[in-house]
Parts: sequence; structure tokens; C-alpha cells
Amino acid sequence: MRKGLSWLIVVAVSTASCSGQTAPPSTTSPPAPIAATESTTPESAPTSSTTPSTTTSTRPATSTTTTTLATTTTTLSPFAPPEWLGTRVLPLREDGFGEILPTPPELQQRRFATVDHLPPPEGDTYVSTIEPVPADVAARSTWREECPVGLEDLRYLTVVHHGFDGELHTGELIVHVSVAEDIAWVFGRLFEAAFPIEQMRVTTMADLDAPPTGDGNGSGAFGCRPVTGRSSGWSQHAYGLAIDLNPFHNPYRKGDVVVPELASYYLDRTLDEPGMIGPRSPVVAAFAAIGWKWGGNWTSMDDWMHFSQNGH
Repeated sequence: MRKGLSWLIVVAVSTASCSGQTAPPSTTSPPAPIAATESTTPESAPTSSTTPSTTTSTRPATSTTTTTLATTTTTLSPFAPPEWLGTRVLPLREDGFGEILPTPPELQQRRFATVDHLPPPEGDTYVSTIEPVPADVAARSTWREECPVGLEDLRYLTVVHHGFDGELHTGELIVHVSVAEDIAWVFGRLFEAAFPIEQMRVTTMADLDAPPTGDGNGSGAFGCRPVTGRSSGWSQHAYGLAIDLNPFHNPYRKGDVVVPELASYYLDRTLDEPGMIGPRSPVVAAFAAIGWKWGGNWTSMDDWMHFSQNGH
């Protein structure tokens, strides 16, 4: 994901911005992990003996509009994004960000369908898997030798999540081994709350190098990149110790910079739109339960999409 000169926003993918620090990640032990090993579904809350139940989700019906012209029937999905999404490259500012422009009407009250990169779940319950990062996943990720964390210290997770389209989808992310089970538990809580996520997949080097379009909405974790707005100093994403959720609905703001650059509509945090994160959101509560902090509580900037172990 690009923030600063290397920030990425592409079609339905953006790991978006966040703050970080140059020091290695905190060695403070996370709350008691879920009783699980690699490639398993977490069974217990990391901070208590309460077992997070696997719930059955009743999927909202996906409505469609049918227009009949003579003998031709055209079905239009209400969750289809505009055809130009991800194709309009923004002029660059002197600071390397794209030009900050008003949110187009088509991106207000954004509720686009999820593009499936992994097979959707077979059932209606929450399922997650944890395993060492497979070679093919590592090859398409942003990991490289100079990253501040070894590949052996990362884990590949898949989690079931709700989409804005009323369907269930399988998302993927890479996180640090020390927090893998906790993060699987958190996404179980988000599933129970029916919190919608538009896209969640592993960030690629091509993503980081892509020019800014300002309209991406990809959720993600690991991204081997510097702190936002700097050319040096690793982001907490580079350690697999930070996660961004629905960046278009929960943008980053510092001074006159907004990332994604077309997401100014969502600077109004009094809106009550699906996918937004507020102080009383179940998303904030779930991350707080494992000791993670929310960028929406920062004072020097607002990073409503961002959660991290050390608060940076």
C-alpha cells in the first residue's frame, strides 16, 4: 500500500497509511492466546476463558434490478463499482501524495461487491486458518531480505468475513507469528458483529509501486514499507504488527493530506455508514481485547483505519 512516495491505491486494494517507528516491535507478550496451533480455528478469547462461538450468519438478500427492453433482459447489481474505479491516476503533489479531490458521488455511501481472490466459504460460520507463509504467497507479497522481520517469523492467515454485498468471503493477510492467533480471534468477533469488509488480500510489490488513484479500499496487514510520509524508518506493518481496515471508509488525515485521496466524504465521522469505525465500534472493542490500539484516538493525526500492537 502506498503512503507517501511509495503508497499504493489500486482497484479494491489498499493497505493504506499508518504510523510506525524505527525501533523493533514490542516484546511485550500479547494476552493469553487462543488454544490453537497452526492451521486451526481459534476457540478461546485471548484475554479470557470465554470461548468465542462460531456463529451462523444469516446472509442479507442481495437485491438486483431487472430492466426489460423488448426481448433483452439486463440485470444490474446494486453493488457494482463504477467502471473507472482504479483507473484515474491523480496528479502528484510535491509531497508525493496524489492531489486531494472531493469524493465523487459514486463513491459516497460506498458499498461495492467483494472480488473473490480465494474460494468463498462453504458454510455460514466463521473459519480461520494459520500456517507458515507458503512460498507462492511469499513470492507475491512485499517481503524481501531487507525487511525488518524474517519470513519464518510471519504467518499466513485466512479468515471468513462479511462483504458489503451481503455475502460471505474468504480474506487473507500476513501477520507476525506472535499475534496470529489473537488476530484470528479478532476477526471472529468482527464476523459475529457482521462488520463488512470490501477487500482483504496480501499486498504485492506491484501494489506498493502503483500510481495513486485515491479510490482503493483494500484491508491488510503486512507491508514491508517505511513509516507514512518518510523515506526511512519501518512502519509497524513491516513487522506484521498492524492492520488497516476499509481505508476508504476510515481514511488517514494529517493537515491537508487525506489518504485515500478521494475519501474526504468519510472525514465526517458523524456519518453512520456500514464499514466505518468509531469509538464505540465492535472493531475497536475487539482489538482492545488483545491489547491493540486504534489510530482514531491519536492527537497529531487521524488514522481511523489503523490498529497496531504498540500504538504506532
